[in-house]
Amino acid sequence: TIKEAFRYGIARGIFSNEAGLGSTPHAHAIARVNHPAEQGLVAMAGVFIDTIIVCTITALIILMSGADYTQATGAVLAQMAFAKSFGTWIGPKLMVVMLFCFAYSTLLAWYYFAEANIRFLFGAKPINIFKIIVLCLIAFGSTLEVKLVWELADFFNGLMIIPNLIGVLGLSAVVLATFKEFEKDIFPQMIRKAE
Repeated sequence: TIKEAFRYGIARGIFSNEAGLGSTPHAHAIARVNHPAEQGLVAMAGVFIDTIIVCTITALIILMSGADYTQATGAVLAQMAFAKSFGTWIGPKLMVVMLFCFAYSTLLAWYYFAEANIRFLFGAKPINIFKIIVLCLIAFGSTLEVKLVWELADFFNGLMIIPNLIGVLGLSAVVLATFKEFEKDIFPQMIRKAE
């Protein structure tokens, strides 16, 4: 139905690019830039690249391959499309490599974000306990049904969005003032240096 398409489209989009979750400021905060708006533009570019470029390429491969989308969904559908597009020998292997890279980098990034939060809130003392908990959760999560994992991810992403959007709305005046300052003072200097 249209309602389900809307719900799952938003959920998978948020899962894919994390826009609005407040999950990537940790990574962007450690960047060394001349002005915070520079890193904000980099953050927005990441969402654009993920959503518009990567997802569109995947969708085009699925649509142009002629894979039977009524028989599969998600990664299985993408794997079928890659097999039809790139051949049965390289297509599935390419998909496995890409999924591994995605899963591994996702684990590393989310662990880094969580550890940074724990260090900020509680100091370094509980980090070793946290590492053990993370390893247990990874092992446990790998035994769950995929549908349940997606539902849990959607639920917890929804919980993350609520406080973050409150913060985003509260800081919107600061963000706008910072961007206007960047646009007026810093950006013209960057253009002159580039010329």
